[in-house]
Amino acid sequence: MSVFTLPFILIIICLTTPNITAADDVETCSGIVPTSDRTDRISITDYGGVGDGKTVNTKAFREAIYRIQRLRRNGGTVLYVPAGVFLTGSFNVTSHMTLYLANGAVIQATQDTSNWPLADPLPSYGRGRERQGGRYMSFILGDGVHDVTITGENGTIDGQGGVWWNMWRRKTLQYTRPHLIEFMHSTHISISNVVFKNSPFWNIHPVYCSHVVVRYVTILAPADSPNTDGIDPDSSSNVCIEDSYISNGDDMVAIKSGWDEYGIAYGRPSSNITVRRITGSSPFAGIAIGSETSGGVENVLVEHLNLTKMGVGIHIKTNVGRGGYIRNITISDVYIQNARKGIKIAGDVGDHPDEKFNPDANPIVQDITLKNIQGEKILQAGLIKGIKNAPFTNICLSDISFYVPKTKGVHWECTDVKGSSLKVSPSPCSELISTDTTGFCFNQV
Repeated sequence: MSVFTLPFILIIICLTTPNITAADDVETCSGIVPTSDRTDRISITDYGGVGDGKTVNTKAFREAIYRIQRLRRNGGTVLYVPAGVFLTGSFNVTSHMTLYLANGAVIQATQDTSNWPLADPLPSYGRGRERQGGRYMSFILGDGVHDVTITGENGTIDGQGGVWWNMWRRKTLQYTRPHLIEFMHSTHISISNVVFKNSPFWNIHPVYCSHVVVRYVTILAPADSPNTDGIDPDSSSNVCIEDSYISNGDDMVAIKSGWDEYGIAYGRPSSNITVRRITGSSPFAGIAIGSETSGGVENVLVEHLNLTKMGVGIHIKTNVGRGGYIRNITISDVYIQNARKGIKIAGDVGDHPDEKFNPDANPIVQDITLKNIQGEKILQAGLIKGIKNAPFTNICLSDISFYVPKTKGVHWECTDVKGSSLKVSPSPCSELISTDTTGFCFNQV
């Protein structure tokens, strides 16, 4: 299997049409959000928008979106952003709208952090993810909205995150950094054919949402940019992520559901999530679940990933005090090249929001199926480290082949785990070697 280079991926994404039908014989989950065909259209320039890269267009975006909200045109309205660099502060989208970025259009965040609006912490986190108290409002936010599309001709949403990254490095942040785009308490959200660049924090964050589709996006940030996760579904259900390229400084895709006692109390899981045909590179994970999984994560299908220059190919992570569960996860047809670890499933990852977490709240990790995975230049095949008195169970490995350089290191490390394996090379640890051909694992092959 070949590894695509970035220019080639960008060409593929630009040339791919967003409306694949069954006749194209490409499996897709995108039908969970119907296509919106809007006839009413306005341009940001109608409201004084100037794409010169200098004029601040916050007022223009807010007025245009207020117009959409108030007039409530039948079928909704398209807000068109033509070619140019439209500098703006943060703004909210509204229901029944399409934000359309033309070829050459850039919506660029201002770097005036001193006047950046603040938002309350998420109830399932109890505080900002980085700092106590609130957090900076996401650059583009949809809260309690329905039927929103963000699309175009591969225009760019640029968070200009460098100033935020430097505040993080210098430890001068007062609040948690803003996401590039966030939807909260929202349904029927579609994001496609847009380039997301240099997010201050996580790039795309649907939280407490349902029926979300992210397709044909490109997400770019330097490898050393802190916490620039690509796509993070969080306490959300019925999510489809497909056909995208991600090169960033943290997990490419990370599925979450709340943090310790706050996530347990909020109790909203992430479920029914599909991730497929994702290509990219990161010093962290290609696909991650966790570590914030206190509301539970279940019914996840991940397939057809092409990962290169990775920290970890597949990372399922939790910790004592998290509670919740990670179960019914299937990850298949993955190619990994040049990674520190091919697979990591660990119960000792991530910090805590405060000292109020319950150290006896152990997570349940079970029914994890990993199959049809190949890797080259993998320093360690796998590390699976459960939790004492709460072992990970039904960890099923099959048809996995990693080329591991001949070193003195151990190919597999396992503790507090039970499961089975079939046709795995290098040979896994004894905890995963089973002669029982009638159990859960062999029924998944």
